[in-house]
Amino acid sequence: MNLFLDALAWLFSPERLVGSNALPVRIGEHLLYTGISVALAAVIAVPLGYLIGHTGRGREVAVGFSGAARALPSLGLILLLVLLIGVTGMERATAAVIAFVLLAIPSLLAGAYAGIQAIDRTTVDAARAMGMTQWQVLTKVEIPLGLPLLIGGLRSSVLQVVATVTLAGYVNLGGLGYPLLQGLELRRYEQILGASLLVIALALLLEGLLAVAERIAVPRGALAGRATDVRGAPTRRRPAAGTPAPREESISS
Repeated sequence: MNLFLDALAWLFSPERLVGSNALPVRIGEHLLYTGISVALAAVIAVPLGYLIGHTGRGREVAVGFSGAARALPSLGLILLLVLLIGVTGMERATAAVIAFVLLAIPSLLAGAYAGIQAIDRTTVDAARAMGMTQWQVLTKVEIPLGLPLLIGGLRSSVLQVVATVTLAGYVNLGGLGYPLLQGLELRRYEQILGASLLVIALALLLEGLLAVAERIAVPRGALAGRATDVRGAPTRRRPAAGTPAPREESISS
């Protein structure tokens, strides 16, 4: 309990708001690396996922790649890319971003093609029967209906990248990993816990925002389809028990 209180005291100390190592600066760096990495991953993964989902081809390759990319050791990948690309500031940043992009692609790729493949085929067939082209089916039917699953993949991708960006501190790139690693070197456990709490809070905030976005992304038609279908409901009222049913009029009359 004392360690937790010490961590809160470290977080809310006025010293955390000034200087080059101020927490707002580190949070900004953390969000910058996360945003750039996820955006680049989306540029690569989302069109490829839509192509796989629309055509139904290459799904096995995509699943295999996603599984292999998720198994990559994050820290080892960053250090390997730094050694291959270079050790200057820009080269280290480029290596780290490439590593984060590779880690962000699998979830986005899976969300993109799974969102399209989860659509009822009768809906797609109906769109084609109305005379829509392949491009119109993709952009006006499949992408809007598959958007919630895509945002679900985006949520997983963002959470993974936010957690992994802390490793940027190992190659002196800042972010919230810098105060965490500095606390490890100095054995300041309140600083370690405080920096960890910031990473957790940032991840929860982004998770909440994307959860709301995923809910909003569900098309109204899809929500309406979940309601009870009243078209097949009987139009006649059933007679109460013991009440004789009304007699049909004779055709001759």
